[in-house]
Amino acid sequence: MTLDSRTPARVFLSQQPWFGSMDPSLRETLINDMLLQRASRGELLVRRGTPVDAWWAVLSGMAKLQTEGRDGRVSAFLGVPAGDWFGEGTVLNGGPWRYDVVALRDTTLIGLPLAHFHHLYQTHLPFNHYLIARLNLRLGQAMTAIEAGRLRTPEERVAQYLVMFLGSGMRKITLTQEDFGHLTGLSRQTVNRVLKALEAKGWISLEFSRIEVLQPDALQALLNRR
Repeated sequence: MTLDSRTPARVFLSQQPWFGSMDPSLRETLINDMLLQRASRGELLVRRGTPVDAWWAVLSGMAKLQTEGRDGRVSAFLGVPAGDWFGEGTVLNGGPWRYDVVALRDTTLIGLPLAHFHHLYQTHLPFNHYLIARLNLRLGQAMTAIEAGRLRTPEERVAQYLVMFLGSGMRKITLTQEDFGHLTGLSRQTVNRVLKALEAKGWISLEFSRIEVLQPDALQALLNRR
């Protein structure tokens, strides 16, 4: 489905650091050609193995990137909040999607069609600078996840993901403890225990399927102790 220029596509693209330096006619073309994908909570937004047709961002809601093993166990490795792009490495490399993208709540994706992505990649320097920054961010997140799985305590792993969401501008995180467990690689019971301990310290507050960070500096200090 193509987005009309009166939709939030114009607002979203105007917030991208590479968009303002483009030729005005190309900016209008992109606004008119952006793609839209919607799903309710728990539904697939992108299916593993399908061809890459766009570079996607979360326009509203939240999504997670995950894979499922032959035994049915789910491993989620990235939560993507509103305003954030994902999959730039896959789009650059070509081939099918290597993971599923699942809506963590009612979610709308906005997509830059593949042809436009490659045109900007080949011709537009600010777009390339932005891509490099995104790839560097993903590399840092991957290294953090590896460190967390091998060296961090459950408390530190939960704090790490809370700080990651804070870095995306989210102090109130709507996420079930099961989904949080998929992201951190911990059981729901362990996540529940850790979150209640952090709440007892006054660092966060808990409501149904929502976590509000009250003391981000305390979480960061926990991670900086090493």
